[in-house]
Amino acid sequence: MKTLLATCLCSLALALISLAQSPPPAQAPPAAGTSPAAAAQQAPATNVPPGQAAAPGQPAAQQPAAPGQPAAQQPAAPGQPGAVGQPGAPGAVTSPAPAGAESPAATAAASAPPAASPAAEPGLLGSNWLIDKFRKGGPVMWPILIVSIIALTVVIERIFWWGGRWFRRDPKRIEKVFTAIENGDTAEASRLARGSRDPVLRMIWNGLNHQHASLQGALQVAAGIEIKRAGRFLVVMDTLVTLAPLLGLLGTITGLIRSFSFLGNEELAVQAVTGGIAEALIATACGLGIAIFALIPFNFFTSRVSNLEFELQTAATNLEVMLGAQTAQREMEIAGTAPTTGKGSSI
Repeated sequence: MKTLLATCLCSLALALISLAQSPPPAQAPPAAGTSPAAAAQQAPATNVPPGQAAAPGQPAAQQPAAPGQPAAQQPAAPGQPGAVGQPGAPGAVTSPAPAGAESPAATAAASAPPAASPAAEPGLLGSNWLIDKFRKGGPVMWPILIVSIIALTVVIERIFWWGGRWFRRDPKRIEKVFTAIENGDTAEASRLARGSRDPVLRMIWNGLNHQHASLQGALQVAAGIEIKRAGRFLVVMDTLVTLAPLLGLLGTITGLIRSFSFLGNEELAVQAVTGGIAEALIATACGLGIAIFALIPFNFFTSRVSNLEFELQTAATNLEVMLGAQTAQREMEIAGTAPTTGKGSSI
């Protein structure tokens, strides 16, 4: 169990380091001297050759051609020779386009930069999504993270312990021990109970070895040790079940405080209030989730401890009754007042 606890603590340290070193979500910075709204509405600029203006109703001039390729033909204004799709001036001689020449539209399409493909959003279980929600939850998420890792560690440790105790149970040997005690062979009963990993057998062995001093005291001490071992970390789980919702409520309060602190600024009010409400909801959801996660195992382990306590009390009572009956019978045999002897003497 110590190895398991050390492993969980190392996992906690690694999780904290990874969250501290992970960069925030990258965002494209706006152009210098422009507001975000203007940058979003600003159209991409095009290069226009010096001394030539774009024709009315026509797009701006295309980008210059790459070295080694013919320059793209510029669309001429209406009425000028060389305009694509426009009749030439009266008397002007127009020459057909050379073979293999590309139209301005095709050149513009070829020279335009490729459209950026939309970035794939991470899934619900993606690490980026978790880190983003963790950052939006505010500073209260750090103690909530510590509480969640401690709760997970305790639950895993108790599951392994109770699973091992299930395999350590030996009801057949317990029956053999009580049969030997009923027959008056306490030495055989002690031999059967020695070295067992069953809590009931360990308690019986402790009582048999100290029956001449104080049988009831030895049984109580042994049963208390077993119950304490079975109820280990239940106080921690009870504390976490109560602490997690309180931390979530604290995150709710801090998020609402952050939201209302920006209400005076009209420009940032909507975005700031939305972020504060998101922080409050994320912290509350995480706190309640941890409490629900820890509450079910806590009640289960508490019931298992109660069942073990009942088994120990039952076995201790049976042992006391059997040993008491054997002691009384031996005393009667020593005193010569057995029932058969009494009837013979009365006759």
